Amino acid sequence: MTLPWALPDFDDHEAVHLASDAASGLRAIIAVHSTHLGPAAGGARFWRYARDEDALTDALRLSRGMSYKNAMAGLPMGGGKAVILAGPDGGKSEKLLHAFGAAIERLSGRYVTAEDVGMTDADMSAIATRTRHVSGLPVTGEGVGGDPGPFTALGVFLGIKAAVRRALGREDLSGVRLAIQGVGSVGGGVARRAAAEGARLVLADASQARAEAFAAELGAEVAGTDEILAVEADVVSPNALGAILNEASIAALRAPVVAGGANNQLATAQDGARLAARGVLYAPDYVINAGGIINVALEYLGQGSRAEVEVRIRRIPERLEEVWAASAAQGRDPAAVADDMARKLIGRG
Repeated sequence: MTLPWALPDFDDHEAVHLASDAASGLRAIIAVHSTHLGPAAGGARFWRYARDEDALTDALRLSRGMSYKNAMAGLPMGGGKAVILAGPDGGKSEKLLHAFGAAIERLSGRYVTAEDVGMTDADMSAIATRTRHVSGLPVTGEGVGGDPGPFTALGVFLGIKAAVRRALGREDLSGVRLAIQGVGSVGGGVARRAAAEGARLVLADASQARAEAFAAELGAEVAGTDEILAVEADVVSPNALGAILNEASIAALRAPVVAGGANNQLATAQDGARLAARGVLYAPDYVINAGGIINVALEYLGQGSRAEVEVRIRRIPERLEEVWAASAAQGRDPAAVADDMARKLIGRG
């Protein structure tokens, strides 16, 4: 495997830990980007990567994004991320989750995990048998915690409305054509909220059956995953995996707004400027998608209630407006402006 600091996405990360356990088959990377504001918080992703270097790049990019996300959300948490490399059979055993929990425990609280792609709140319960540095545990009633997806979806929905207000001068989504890439926990939640407000939806998902089920439920159109970003729409909302906004896909966009919950949507730093050059209003992903980490961070910290979580999530549009206002004043793209704001907050500005 290439050493972390030889990769373009290494950003003075404080530490990159490799964890393995032959008995369970665990192979994981835990990247700690910054603990300037507190323990490095960020979910664990269970994914099958084509190359080990791809897993390392993902961990580096995602952990840096968590530093920025937590800082911009006003949380006393640093940024980290874990990726667990799925084997050829895609199996995820309780023994593997226990081994992963033990690896987290060895870091003595420098990293706090929660669920991400491929992980569930039940998996967090298994991990929690080996470490207390875990959040996103199952919850009943109105408690704080549990699946962060619905909380992320709320923040993304509110962020889309803020972007529509700024770019299109409209106060609600009635009649707005919204193209959503990915209708899982986050994208599906956004779709239901937007449909309830009268939006006209175009949906795409890696699971064609899931896209068609949502379309039937919500009266939406279905597009292919390879064409959704180029659909003629008012808003394109990426809610699947990252690095999907690149030179080619940006050139093909036919929407004045990009606002979605996927992490690391920009393939390169230059892609924020490309969006701005095309007159596309971009909602920086780690600002708009902070709802989930707000929920699990308050759970871990033992602070607040479900009502407090929602109050904080409803501030996401205000933070987006701050970024967009500074972008307009400085003549720089929103992604670059947000990065500068976040880096100052974590002592790297």
